[in-house]
Amino acid sequence: MSHVVGVDAGGTSTRAIVVDASGAVLGTGRAGGANPNSHPPHEAASRIASAITGALGGLDPAATAACVVGMAGVSKLSDPSIAEIFEAAWKDAGIGPVRTVPDPEVAYASATSSPDGSVLVAGTGSIAGRIRGRRMVSTVGGYGWLLGDEGSAYWLGREAVRSTLDVLGRGGEPGPLARAVLAEALGPSAVDPAAGASLWRALITSANSEAPIRLARFAPFVSEAYREGDPVADEITTRAAALLVTNVMTARDPGETTPIVLVGGVLSPEGPVGAKVRAELAGLEVLTSTDGVLGAAWLAAVDAYGEGVPRPASP
Repeated sequence: MSHVVGVDAGGTSTRAIVVDASGAVLGTGRAGGANPNSHPPHEAASRIASAITGALGGLDPAATAACVVGMAGVSKLSDPSIAEIFEAAWKDAGIGPVRTVPDPEVAYASATSSPDGSVLVAGTGSIAGRIRGRRMVSTVGGYGWLLGDEGSAYWLGREAVRSTLDVLGRGGEPGPLARAVLAEALGPSAVDPAAGASLWRALITSANSEAPIRLARFAPFVSEAYREGDPVADEITTRAAALLVTNVMTARDPGETTPIVLVGGVLSPEGPVGAKVRAELAGLEVLTSTDGVLGAAWLAAVDAYGEGVPRPASP
């Protein structure tokens, strides 16, 4: 009997599952991050192949009817020399053909069978996409930390640091968010309002001494301060939600009623940004991505067995 393989290859981990035509999960595999933008391509390709091999276990790789790999950084494969490295990895794993797609496509497919809709991703970065025929045909945002990533964890962390600098620069009393930022950046003993000017300089120096994306580590403090009633955190999360909603609505046609799938930790229903985004999208069908690897496996099953194939259950 044949089977299909789905893979969700992210920046920090790679997971693969094998399912049959009934949707039953036959095996799972895991490996390290495989984004070719943040890992050497040979390493990324090897990790995907390793996850696939682990998922196949004792199954015959030649019986793989289809394989879909949802990959962060998939655009890197537009370089023929990079694509060749990955094709060699598929060959070594004994499977083919392999269809590689952007990770938002598998995230969208994990939440809905609808072929058309929109996807909004907000993790470390952010992007919105228009989905047609289960393919992401256009995008809004996704430009990275330097040019965009509105509403993302990076953006939230940057705004947390900026708001702290604003308070210190005015000689104001640091609130819950500012105190948390200072403690994280400079140490617990740094939270001394009397040292405002020196803290202002020290925080600027600290923030600029690290890779910009490190600002994302301050994002959780925004949610924590919001729960403590900090008005600064409330204002930041409101702006984040508005920016994210603007991006996803820009990716849609006027009056469109197709599903919107939310993806990423910033958009968790339990977090303030996720709650505010859902409130702004009230009246539309808003879904939460469950597990990208399930979406990848289901897309592979549709490729192999056609529409109406059962969706795989969580392994």
